Amino acid sequence: MDYSDLKERLLFAVPKKGRLNEKCLKILEGADIQFSRMHRLDIARSTNLPIALVFLPAGDIAKFVADGNVDIGITGQDMVAENGADVTELLPLGFGKCKLSLLVPEDGPITHIDQLIGKRIATSFEHIVTKYFSAREAGLDHDTTLEKLQNAPKDAVFATPRTTSINYIGGSVETSCALGLADAIVDLVESGDTMRAAKLKPIATLWTSQAVLISNPKKQQNRELVEKIRRRIQGVIDAERYVLCNYNIRRTSLAAGVKITPGKKAPSVSPLEDADWVMVSSMVPKSQISDVMDQLLDIGAEDVLVFDIHNCQVAA
Repeated sequence: MDYSDLKERLLFAVPKKGRLNEKCLKILEGADIQFSRMHRLDIARSTNLPIALVFLPAGDIAKFVADGNVDIGITGQDMVAENGADVTELLPLGFGKCKLSLLVPEDGPITHIDQLIGKRIATSFEHIVTKYFSAREAGLDHDTTLEKLQNAPKDAVFATPRTTSINYIGGSVETSCALGLADAIVDLVESGDTMRAAKLKPIATLWTSQAVLISNPKKQQNRELVEKIRRRIQGVIDAERYVLCNYNIRRTSLAAGVKITPGKKAPSVSPLEDADWVMVSSMVPKSQISDVMDQLLDIGAEDVLVFDIHNCQVAA
């Protein structure tokens, strides 16, 4: 494959497999970023935009973006933190939500995170966990340590020598306690089913994470294209969260209807043939639509219709 034109394209890294891949592909489709990926190749040119998609392990994307090897990417906030990556978070994407939890055996003696200082911890997130226990052994409490991890990740306190042993395990971290390798583990938890099956219980959360769109803050070329992609992806996310609700209502009840359906900015109101009635059209959070319909009927609204939104561009 000829890669000679990649310098003329915006390089957009997306997870090549795993928990984020399928959702990312749906977002790319919704944002009309068209591409054709050849079998076994991890670079695919867009056919309708000056973009090349680069399929990478999710754990590597933050580093590739921070180092300037690619321009933008989608990865988890946990991966950004673990890599210590200096990137700009352009947009939280609302999927891939999970917690980086500290877990111990259900039937063991440890019930509080303070009991693990000086013990053995197994994890795939060596960077975050090392910083956490270094700060704790420097005298910071749990909440202050988490605040510094989020807002001051380069604080000198994270370089404090520690007695807690942090052991890197690349996979199947949940087996470490049963095999005698660790007193506790730190791993990502979504549903928690795997950890319950391994007879582990969470006693603390070190990080909460979701998928994010990130960019390199030092790369200013292609800023307009980056913003176009961000807007398109935001539109896909908004479309998934909202439905369009149309209904007819008497003018005398319009204020009550607008209060129920305020929309993202304001609802659209159109006159009807009958001058005493108007039609209202408003975006409503999908999770609230059943309650909204009930409330509209209670104030006399008629012909309440709900439509899916496939894409949109709306004010924040």
